[in-house]
Amino acid sequence: MLNEPSIPMAWGAAMSNMTVVDKVPPEMLHLVDAHWYQFPPLNPLWHSILGFTIFILACVSVAGNGCVMYIFMTTKALRTPSNLFVVNLAFSDFFMMFCMAPPLIINCYNETWVFGPLACQIYGFLGSLFGCVSIWSMTMIAFDRYTVIVKGLSAKPMTFNSSLLKILMVWLNSVLWTVAPVFGWNRYVPEGNMSACGTDYLSLDLLSTSYIVAYSVFVYWLPLFLIIYSYYYILKAVSEHEKNMREQAKKMNVASLRSSDVAKQSAEIKLAKVALVTISLWFMAWTPYLVINYAGIFQTAPISPLSTIWGSLFAKANAVYNPIVYGISHPKYRAALYKTFPSLACTTDNTPVADEQSVASGTTISSDNNNCNA
Repeated sequence: MLNEPSIPMAWGAAMSNMTVVDKVPPEMLHLVDAHWYQFPPLNPLWHSILGFTIFILACVSVAGNGCVMYIFMTTKALRTPSNLFVVNLAFSDFFMMFCMAPPLIINCYNETWVFGPLACQIYGFLGSLFGCVSIWSMTMIAFDRYTVIVKGLSAKPMTFNSSLLKILMVWLNSVLWTVAPVFGWNRYVPEGNMSACGTDYLSLDLLSTSYIVAYSVFVYWLPLFLIIYSYYYILKAVSEHEKNMREQAKKMNVASLRSSDVAKQSAEIKLAKVALVTISLWFMAWTPYLVINYAGIFQTAPISPLSTIWGSLFAKANAVYNPIVYGISHPKYRAALYKTFPSLACTTDNTPVADEQSVASGTTISSDNNNCNA
């Protein structure tokens, strides 16, 4: 109509007779919880910001994790059993953004989910699967660091077969947990601004709530406990080692007992710190979404479309952190990256990418004297 008044829209506000569900296709409405009908449509600018942010994160993640996979698999010194966990982590993070970002960007442009119920199920399943694989891959990295540093030479050396078996178990475990909603234990539904799909944390029936609780225990709290356990004993072993070194140096009336072997162990400790930082970033990314899920099933706080958007965005952003952390802190990876892509890497002190391996884990170690000349 020519004289129809325009609809004022603010940051998350619109006229009271409109809702965030208005643009949802009819075939999707049976999946939309009644909770979302109380919220007005978001300002289109929020959709634009979300789509642009996801686009930037996807570009960084795909490029970064692609480099990690390529460098680790083509550099002989980096092809070790322990580093297979790093490759698996990069693989899951790569496909997290490769599969999740394009549909989300298109939906942000259309301001709702446009791909139908089946694609919603696939989207929710893949997002949950790659997230689950990432966290258990980092748990395996923590266990490997624990084995190397705490058990040392008494540990059984990791082989390619044992590493591949653990990776297979990670994927099987992740598939079992994330395929359950497809077969009726919970479900994948549109959420927030209706541009993405995730687990149903608003239905309060026993079947739905029991899945959220069980999934959070075995995919969030259990890995967190195992990682804290591993790093507690890693730090304890490092502290005891440093104390013994200082006492022995004092008895011998020397400044330090550092040797090449100790230097290698120090490099192992450095890589352990890298893994700890990576894992911490992952939990920082996923905790907001866990809080949203708990707020839904326990009704502890109101859940708005805007809060759901940013909780989901933080979760997806973890796929960006890992290649950055490993690229900056892994000496041989940085050296190989500089050799292959000079414009993308920090320069090193020309330390060759040798074939040496640390004793217990097979993790490659190189000199710590690296300088970043960005």
